[in-house]
Formats: sequence, structure tokens, C-alpha cells
Amino acid sequence: MKFRRSENPTAEMPFLEHLEELRWRLLWSLLALTVATVASFIVVTQFNVIGILKRPAEPYLTATGGELVNLTVVGPFFITLKVAVSMGLVLASPIIFYQVWSFLSPALMPKEKRAIIPALYLGLILFAAGAALAYFVALPFTMRFMTNFQADSLVQYITADDYFGFVVKLLLGFGAMFEMPVIIMVLTAIGLANSKFLASKRRYAVAIMAIASALLTPGDVIVPTLVLMGPLLLLYEFSIVLAKLVEKKTRAKETPADNEILPEATA
Repeated sequence: MKFRRSENPTAEMPFLEHLEELRWRLLWSLLALTVATVASFIVVTQFNVIGILKRPAEPYLTATGGELVNLTVVGPFFITLKVAVSMGLVLASPIIFYQVWSFLSPALMPKEKRAIIPALYLGLILFAAGAALAYFVALPFTMRFMTNFQADSLVQYITADDYFGFVVKLLLGFGAMFEMPVIIMVLTAIGLANSKFLASKRRYAVAIMAIASALLTPGDVIVPTLVLMGPLLLLYEFSIVLAKLVEKKTRAKETPADNEILPEATA
């Protein structure tokens, strides 16, 4: 469905038309999520994604010979569904972001659009980097630490449901937290933040990142939170650099426009 805002692109859209467009944007986003989830379910079942996610834990499942324990009849199906929904959310995110962007972009200035569009592409890269850090570093480190803790007194039988629930939260949590530079870029582009403000509030940012890390990573294990904090501190400094670049680019775009008036005024 094609949305027409008005014959005059600068005119304001009536409130009811805003609601109608929002409804269609939500429907397209929901449809994209549904299709992506179905496709992900097929991928998970056909390409042994469950086995790939289990691989970092295998060296530490000594009590069960490298296997996870399933305690319910429907456990394998719901585990597969949980992983498929998470994959579907990631796969559908470009379409969902596009729908959000299409709804909000008419209210943005051209200079704001030029800054936000690259941020969306950067967000996909950063999410993948966060998920990779969780899979290759945080997950093996956490498994090694937790399975060796009280190993002389306790034998751990790790259930499949608990493990995959932990893995999904870990991957999504790390990926979400790595979106911080994108959020800061967007806020800088629309004038709600700047590099000086970010630098002056660094100590508060550290506290907020610690709380957010604890909330977005599995709450019963502190190791992923500690592993996530280091990269987040680096990403915050990277965000300040990006904010400076956005500010510099914005000033560069505004200066020529101001200079063009001067010859006319002199003439």
C-alpha cells in the first residue's frame, strides 16, 4: 500500500490520516515479523541451528557426555520456536526500522535525514558484533566459570530449556546494548544531544550502562554483565567521536548556505 501525505509535501497530515498510516505501518511490521519467524523456524530445523548454539557449552557438559537434558515432551518444539522467534525479530528488524523511518522521516529536516540513514546501517553491523561477542567470548567464559564453581560438591545437569533461554537473552542483550552509538548519533542529529554533553556526563553514563547491562543480560549470572561492560565503555567513547563527526558535518552543510547570501547582498 502506498501512503500519500499530501499534494503539498510541506503540508501537515490530518490526525486521522496519521492514525491510518500508523496502523498500516504496524501491520506491515507484524507481517514482516511473522514471515521472518516462519522462515527462521525452517532454517533452525533444517540447518541444525540448535546444535550450533549448543556448541560453546559442549566441553562443559561433562556430567551428561556433552548433551543437554530435556525434561518435557514439548520441550524441543518450544525451544525451536523460541530460537526462531528471536531470529525472526533480527531478520525482520530492517523492515521494521524502514516502517518506523518512513513514518517519522517527513518530520525531519534534510540534514537530519542525511545523518540518520548511515546510522541505520551501522546499527546492523553493531548488533552483529554484539551477538558475536556474546557467542564467542561471553558464553564460553560464563559456561567455564559456572560449571567449575562448586564442582567438587555439585554435579550440574543443565536442561535444554534453561540453556537456550540463557543463550537467546545473552545474544539479544549484547546486540541491543551495542546499538548505543546509533542511538546517540540519532539524538545528536536531531539536536537532543551533543558531544560536550556526553563527555560531561560520562560518570552517569557508566552507572546507566551497568544497570542496563544487568537488565538486558540474564539476571542470575553476573559474568555476562562484566564481559559486556568493557566494550560498552569503549562504545561510549566511540559514540562521543561519532557525535563530533555529526556536528562537524552539520556545520559544514550549513556554512555554504550562509555564504551564498553574501555575494547577493553585496551586489
